[in-house]
Amino acid sequence: MNEKWEDEKPDASESPKNKASLTLAGTVEKIIPPIDPRDPEKAQIGVQGADHLYREIRVDNRLTNEKGEEVGLQPGSEVDVTIEADEAALRPLKPSVSSSDTGTNDDQEKRP
Repeated sequence: MNEKWEDEKPDASESPKNKASLTLAGTVEKIIPPIDPRDPEKAQIGVQGADHLYREIRVDNRLTNEKGEEVGLQPGSEVDVTIEADEAALRPLKPSVSSSDTGTNDDQEKRP
């Protein structure tokens, strides 16, 4: 039941132009030691711009630097959280309605 995801490295021939992406700012809130010493520690990251109940994510605190060395994040570090998707995973969105389209005025009182 302890399912491990294998790190997927992008194909070098794959161009970033083929993917849609969103990058959000995050902060490493804390490092969580493993219960089982054979498991990696986790980094809890607070993601700015995420919904309230989904602001924290926990990931293995194992990264690889440009020298190929295994490294980990430190609490308080600023990080980027990037979500990428292939074109096949995307769908068109309906245009959002702005206040100018609806004839409402931002100065008017909003209903509860």
